[in-house]
Amino acid sequence: MAPVRKDFYQILGVNEKAGAEKIKKAFRKLAKQYHPDANRGDKKAAERFKKVGEAYSVLSDSAKRSQYDQMRSVGGFGMGGDRYTTRSPREGHPGFSFDDLEGGFGHVSDLFSSLFDLGNKSASGSQKRRKERGRNLEYVLEIPFLTAVRGGKVSVDVSLTEDCVTCGGGGAKPGTESQRCPECGGTGDISFGQGGFTVKRPCPGCFSRGKIPGVPCGSCAGRGDLRQHRKLQVKVPPGVDTGAKVQLSGQGEKGYAGGKRGNVLITFKVEPHHFFKRQGLDVHVAVSINIVQATLGSKIKVQTVSGQKVILKIPEGTQSGTKFRIKGQGIEKDGQAGDQYVEVLVEVPEELTDEEHQAMEGFATATGMRH
Repeated sequence: MAPVRKDFYQILGVNEKAGAEKIKKAFRKLAKQYHPDANRGDKKAAERFKKVGEAYSVLSDSAKRSQYDQMRSVGGFGMGGDRYTTRSPREGHPGFSFDDLEGGFGHVSDLFSSLFDLGNKSASGSQKRRKERGRNLEYVLEIPFLTAVRGGKVSVDVSLTEDCVTCGGGGAKPGTESQRCPECGGTGDISFGQGGFTVKRPCPGCFSRGKIPGVPCGSCAGRGDLRQHRKLQVKVPPGVDTGAKVQLSGQGEKGYAGGKRGNVLITFKVEPHHFFKRQGLDVHVAVSINIVQATLGSKIKVQTVSGQKVILKIPEGTQSGTKFRIKGQGIEKDGQAGDQYVEVLVEVPEELTDEEHQAMEGFATATGMRH
C-alpha cells in the first residue's frame, strides 16, 4: 500500500498553534459547506466532509491532538523524515519493529508505549489497542463559608465526551453501513518509519476500529462522540478549607478500548464570609457594644458557626479591642474543635441630645475627666 500523507491541520485550514475556538469555527464552516444534505450525490463533497470530521475528531480532543502532534513531529504525517505506511514488517516492509526486540531486550515496547501507544497484538497478529483509562478532569469549585465549615452537598457542571446518541458511537449515519478504513486497510493500526525503526500506532483515521462511516453521522460528523454537560453532586466534608481536594471516582472522561473512566478531581475554594473569619480551626468575629455596656458591663448574644447563639459576659470597664474566647465554638474537623474569638468594638455616639449631653457633662465632672 502506498504511503499515506494526511495533515489534519491542513484539512481544516488552520495552523498547528490554532486554539480550540479557531479549530471549532473552521470545522463548522467546512462541515456546513460539504455536508451530504447540502451536496446530494456529490461523492467528492461527501469524502471531503468525512475528512473534515476525522480531522476535527482528533484536533478537538486535547489527548488525541497531543498524540497526533507527537506522531506528526517525528515525521508520521508528511512533515519530513520517513513517512508512515499501513504496511507492517510482516508484509515485507524494510526496517525494524519494536516487536522484534521482545525476545532479546524484554519489554522495550512498554518503554515507548506512553509515547506511541503501542497496545497489544491480537491472535491474528494485527495490532490491537490496549485498554486505556479515560482522562481525569480537574475543577476548582467555590463553596460558601458555612458549607465548608458544616459540610454538605454542592453541585458542579462538568463537560465530558460521551458516545453520540444518534449513531450509538459508531460514527455512521443511522441506516448506513461503515466501510474499511483506507488509512490502515482495516487493521486498525499503522506503522511508520523513523531512524531505521518501524513503530506501530493505532490508526488516527478510524481510532483503531478498522472501519469508518460510509456516510458520517450528522450529529457528530462521524466522530462517534460529542461533548456533553453533566451535573455532579459533590459531598463536602465538614471543616474543609481552601485547597482541600476530593475525588469523584469513575466520573471523568470515558476510556478507550473498554478502559475505565477517569476521575473528577475537585479543589475547593472557600468564599469569604461577611462576619466570620477563619484561622485554622479557630473563628474570629468582631461585635459592637455601646459605651454604657462597656462601662457598666453587660451580657450579649454572639452568633457562632454552628448556627446557635451563645451568651457572652462583658465585664465592667471593657475597652474597645478587647478579645474574648468562647471555647469549643470554632470549626470541628476530624474529632477536633477550634475556639471562637470575639473582639468587642466600643461605639461612641456621634450625636447627643441635650439631655444626653448634660448627663455626659455630669459624668465628666463626677469622674474628673477633662474634655
